[in-house]
Amino acid sequence: MYHFTALVTLLAIAFYFFTAINVSRARTKTGVKVPAMSGHPDFERAFRIQMNTLEWMPIFLPALWLFAVYIGDGIAAGIGAVWIIGRIVYFVGYSKAAAKRGPGFAIQGIAAMALWAGALGAVLLRLV
Repeated sequence: MYHFTALVTLLAIAFYFFTAINVSRARTKTGVKVPAMSGHPDFERAFRIQMNTLEWMPIFLPALWLFAVYIGDGIAAGIGAVWIIGRIVYFVGYSKAAAKRGPGFAIQGIAAMALWAGALGAVLLRLV
């Protein structure tokens, strides 16, 4: 069973949902009307946080699950939790200024690549 990986998956989805709510709040606060995608720097940063999170989900989620299946649930969930922490750090930094998004991006990027590389290595080992 993959209970820890399932929990991390649900937490990642909850964080994404939170970013969507944050975009809606930013629209209201800044007066950017639907369907506009720009118009106020605070809104644009909130929107990019949500979109960047969405852009990373298809990289993160399959890698997380393949790592869990081929290597282990606990280790996958631990690295997945680091990914979520990285996304939170990214959210906090980018919400303040675009220049402050780097540390969170690096944390989540390293975690995602660790999951992907681990899963790839484990799959290749089983093919040999």
